[in-house]
Amino acid sequence: MAVDLAVPSFDPECHLGSGCGFPAPGADIFFFDPVWTFTILGIEFNITKQIILLVLVGAAVVGFFWYAFRRPALVPRGAQNVGEMGYLFIRDGIARDTIGKAGDRFVPLLFTAFFLVWPLNFLGILPFAQIPVTATFAIPVAFALVIYFTWVPLGIKRQGVGGFFKAMTMPPDVPKAMYVLLIPIEFVSNFLVRPFTHCVRLFANMFAGHLLIATFSVGAFYLLSASVLGIIGSTASFVVAVGMTAFEVLIQFLQAYVFTMLAAVYLNDAVHGH
Repeated sequence: MAVDLAVPSFDPECHLGSGCGFPAPGADIFFFDPVWTFTILGIEFNITKQIILLVLVGAAVVGFFWYAFRRPALVPRGAQNVGEMGYLFIRDGIARDTIGKAGDRFVPLLFTAFFLVWPLNFLGILPFAQIPVTATFAIPVAFALVIYFTWVPLGIKRQGVGGFFKAMTMPPDVPKAMYVLLIPIEFVSNFLVRPFTHCVRLFANMFAGHLLIATFSVGAFYLLSASVLGIIGSTASFVVAVGMTAFEVLIQFLQAYVFTMLAAVYLNDAVHGH
C-alpha cells in the first residue's frame, strides 16, 4: 500500500546541492498500490486508496444527512439547518432555476451528484487523504455516464424517439439546406462530445490543480538550504503552494457546482426539448 504523501515517490534526501535533479511530480502521484486484490469469475479486482476513500465519503455523506433529518423539527437547528440549506441550494439554485418546477423530481439525483463530487474533490487537500478521487478518470466517467443514461432515455420517453433526436439535432428557424451540415454536427456534439466534456472538465481541473500543488510543495522542500537561492526559492514555493491550496478550495466547489449544473441542463433538454 502506498504511503499517504502528496508525492509517493519523492526522496526526502533529495535537496538543492545534493546532486540530484528536481524530482518533478508526474502522473505517478495519482496511482497507488492495491490494498486488497480478489478475483471473481476469473476477473481480478483491485481495491485501491481511491476506492476506499470513495466508499468512506459516500458513507459520511449518507451518515450526515441521515443524522440531520432523523428527527426533523419545524424550526431547523444545527445539523438539520445545514442539511436544509444544502437541499435548498440544489433545489432552488440549480434544479428549479434550470428546469423549472419540473426539476423537483430530479433534486435527489442532482443533490447526490453535488454532495458526492464536492467532498471527493476536497480530499485533494485533506491531510492523510491528499488525493482528489475525481482526478482518477474512471470516477468522473462513471458519474457522467449515470447522468447520460438518465437524460437520454428520459428524453426519448418524454418526446418520443423522433421528437427527441429532432430536438437535439435540428435547431429551429434554420434553412433546411443547412440541416445536411447541422444534423451530424449536432449529433456528435450532443451525444458524443457532451458526456466526454462533462467528465473531462471535472477530471482535468482536479488533476491539474493537485499536480501544481504537489509540484510547488516538493519545490519548497527541495530548494530548502542554507543559501540565498535556497531560502528565497523555498519560501516562494511554499507561499505559492499555500496560495494555490486556498484557490483549490474554491475550484473544488466550483467544479462540483458546474458538474451538477450541466447535469441539470441536460435533464432540461430531456424534459423541455433542446
